Amino acid sequence: MKKVVVALGGNALQESGKPATAEAQLEVVEKTTEHIADLIEGDYNVVIAHGNGPQVGRIVIQNEVADSVTPAMPFDVCGAMSQGMIGYHIQQAIKNELVKRNSSKPVATVVTQVVVDKADPAFTNPTKPIGPFYTEEEAEKLKKEKGYDIVEDAGRGFRRVVASPKPVEIVEIDSVKSLIDAGTVVITVGGGGIPVVKEEGKLRGVPAVIDKDLASEKLAEDLDADMLLILTAVDKVALNFGKPNQVNVDKMSVEEAKKYIEEGHFAKGSMLPKIEAAVEFAESKEGRVAIISTLDNCLEAIKGNKGTRIYK
Repeated sequence: MKKVVVALGGNALQESGKPATAEAQLEVVEKTTEHIADLIEGDYNVVIAHGNGPQVGRIVIQNEVADSVTPAMPFDVCGAMSQGMIGYHIQQAIKNELVKRNSSKPVATVVTQVVVDKADPAFTNPTKPIGPFYTEEEAEKLKKEKGYDIVEDAGRGFRRVVASPKPVEIVEIDSVKSLIDAGTVVITVGGGGIPVVKEEGKLRGVPAVIDKDLASEKLAEDLDADMLLILTAVDKVALNFGKPNQVNVDKMSVEEAKKYIEEGHFAKGSMLPKIEAAVEFAESKEGRVAIISTLDNCLEAIKGNKGTRIYK
């Protein structure tokens, strides 16, 4: 049975134009898990990772708005809250879908810490978008009043950005392995994991969001997975994206992917981290393959009929 780490993008958790409520998120997740259940029924050993950018941003806002009534939680705690909330929705929806299909396979979320280097240069150069989109006027006001770092995000509006250090070590990896060995569908490194640093033998949370694709890659390596399946809003990786000469790519070698990165084909806030994660996984061990595709086509992508495959 092939082991597949599935990295769920934002479109698998929240539908554009829909209200950002728990009910709306659960509705989207329920549709998402139908596809995940197809993978599980297809005899793949599935491990799930996911992002949390919009959710953790809203949790931070809720904390700040209510700080006159109850103390605001620090950023790492907000990350843990988002991880628990999203994990709860995913595990509930997958379990319900599997029961509907007469499967008794257990499902569990592991609240996961991921060690980062406190000297990582990302802490002095925040790049990870979180929370909602703002107009330019709203963005300028937040910069002045809150001191946020805010940037324009891929032509879609303005968003707050925080540090995004690279994952170094998944703290709960042994627990994750034990659950997988016991036949459990595991949801882990949610939102890239809760970022922590090691100080004098102890762990301490830090204000950051680890990129979920890079954390998923680290997870896939640690689990010795056969495939890393990165699900996003487009079915194939494209060169010259959005231009008249756009070319969709069915497959690319690690060397080709690196060349395309150097040529600037992939946007920093969207496709670039996915390609970087795919390259890192594909070249980590002979025979490993990374695939980038849409949720709807995930099963066909694994079979080689859809998506973009990155290989060594």
